[in-house]
Amino acid sequence: MTLPHRHDINLAIRAIRASKGRSFLTVLGIVIGIVAVVSIVDISQGVKQQVSGQINELGKNLITIRPGQLLDKNGAGIVTGLNLLSPFGNVSTLTQGDVQTVSSTYGVKDSVPLTTVSGQITVDGQPSASALVIGAGDQLPAALNQSIAYGSFFDSTNDTTNVAVIGQQAALSLFDEDIPLGHQFSFHGQQFIVLGIFNQFDTAPLSLNANFNQAIFIPYQVSEQITNNAAPIDEILVKPNNLKQVDTVAAALNKNLLNSHGGQQDFSVLKQNQSLAVTSSVLNSLTVLISVIAGISLLVGGVGIMNVTLVSVTDRTREIGIRKAIGATNRQILDQFVIEAMVMSITGGIIGVIFSLIVDYVLRVTTSLEPVITWQIIVIATGVSLLVGIVFGALPAFQAARKDPIDALRYE
Repeated sequence: MTLPHRHDINLAIRAIRASKGRSFLTVLGIVIGIVAVVSIVDISQGVKQQVSGQINELGKNLITIRPGQLLDKNGAGIVTGLNLLSPFGNVSTLTQGDVQTVSSTYGVKDSVPLTTVSGQITVDGQPSASALVIGAGDQLPAALNQSIAYGSFFDSTNDTTNVAVIGQQAALSLFDEDIPLGHQFSFHGQQFIVLGIFNQFDTAPLSLNANFNQAIFIPYQVSEQITNNAAPIDEILVKPNNLKQVDTVAAALNKNLLNSHGGQQDFSVLKQNQSLAVTSSVLNSLTVLISVIAGISLLVGGVGIMNVTLVSVTDRTREIGIRKAIGATNRQILDQFVIEAMVMSITGGIIGVIFSLIVDYVLRVTTSLEPVITWQIIVIATGVSLLVGIVFGALPAFQAARKDPIDALRYE
């Protein structure tokens, strides 16, 4: 900024101070918009990093089979895009036959079907807090790279008995203790005994995956038996013999399942990078949608700047006339009011960025969210707030610059 504009900045600051109430409300609209947009983007970036970390914990050789067509492919079978609507509201198209097809596919080391079983859990005859009950195959710990903290996981010797392995949060909510080994609970009219407790799962908030720390795992065969084979298969986890076989095994699984489904691609075989892409795409879409909604407050703030500047032009008509009478040009008058609008908007932008950093810190301390602050979004947010001031301050500034000095001096 050149030196002659320093005087305009001083005039703008004095004008803003002269109408503190109006200026505060105007700046507040910009602040709210910047805080909302920056915080939403920071949260989205943080969640994507947490999801990426969670997927890496599971191992790059994990293959997930889910119902619905999550990936759009061309005739050659090459992935061309993502079907973002598919993860929501799908009726499972996976069957018991698919479980057998997957386990018998060449190169598959571990295969674990997962099914969600709904129902009320009771402990000592009393209804307990709701918990996620999942029927799972006995190779689940190997598939998820997850260890048991206490007790053991069910295996082929007891995968048809009423035993359960639970997450640490489920242990606390159900039994109000950390190690409830041997405790019993009732589910679907049958008694289950706690066989083991998992170590803490690495979870990511807002992830499409379930929080297994709150889950109760029962043998898959038992879940089928207590639901009369009606429990839908939510997904099948697969581990190939080694990392080098991931692509080959994924292709074989897709081919075999496609044959068993009569050529219908109503399922998805996802490698870990594709699972991350699906989750990231859903988060990106939600981020854009919410950011657009939050950006409306920036528009409101811009309209507020325009209104305040229009009122300022009207209140200072005689001042404009005097300045023109002593030689001020239209450009100088224009600059004066545009800079006044810019000062308000850039002030709101800076305050908004500061408050967004505070919001990010509070979320890190008080929740499981870990927002990621990027300098790019801070620069963009500040630039947008400045642009709002220029755009919405231009009309009142042009109106002021076009005033006739004689009429302005006569204005009462």
